[in-house]
Amino acid sequence: MNPLQWLVPWEFSFAVLMVTAVAAMLFIRGSLKCKLLFRQKLCFWTGLLSLYVVSHTQIDYYSEHEFFVHQLQSLVLHHLGPFLIVLSCPKEALSAGLPVAGRRLIRMVSGWKPLQCLVKVLFHPAAAVTVFVGLIAFWLLPPIHFIAMLDWRIYRLMNWSMVLNGLMFWGIVLDSHSKWSPGSRIVMMLAVIPPQILIGALIFFTPHELYPIYTLCGRAFTGMSSITDQQIGGLILWMNAAMMSVIGILIVIHKELQSPESILKSALAAKKSLD
Repeated sequence: MNPLQWLVPWEFSFAVLMVTAVAAMLFIRGSLKCKLLFRQKLCFWTGLLSLYVVSHTQIDYYSEHEFFVHQLQSLVLHHLGPFLIVLSCPKEALSAGLPVAGRRLIRMVSGWKPLQCLVKVLFHPAAAVTVFVGLIAFWLLPPIHFIAMLDWRIYRLMNWSMVLNGLMFWGIVLDSHSKWSPGSRIVMMLAVIPPQILIGALIFFTPHELYPIYTLCGRAFTGMSSITDQQIGGLILWMNAAMMSVIGILIVIHKELQSPESILKSALAAKKSLD
């Protein structure tokens, strides 16, 4: 296959194309007005392009025909892509890239009481952890997964829900300006590890085929058995759940140590010890 053919969408999605294009345009416009570090630009573009590649290229074909590839796709959609975008701190740049009418619309919508109540509930640590883990468990329930892989509308709903929830969760835990303390955010990241490990372990150790839809639709890699495919997929969820949270925890600790308040406290403590 010509390398450029890998970029051709397996199933064209106008929504994916437009959202990616609008986000890119706003970030470029905002970058011209805001002073951004190279690290911020690298994280944003890597995150945005990774989301696009796994959902709107030929990789999407393999994710629909092999369970372990689907798990890799979910890892990018729910973890890696949103993680990198949030890490780039794009809020200021995206806001600066909006036209005046767009900023007015956002201010108007954000003032709606029902929306404020919904955001307050969803962004509570307990709700954020529950929804984050609950989405993974829900879409991996064999009957639900079977339907999602057959119906393109439910399949896209699944992918969009993973991306939006990933942005929400990582936005809460990685935001140094969050109203929640660093300790609370670290606890949130620790809390999502055991359920993901448990789900991955259940998939890995199940001796029979949980997701026959991949066999019915035809597997992309004919030399791989359904159980091997299933075990690799379980391992991906099992191992990477801890990895992403550990990286997030280290970032939160690093930011906290580098904050002016932390530096001031350390200086005062050092001065007190010398006195």
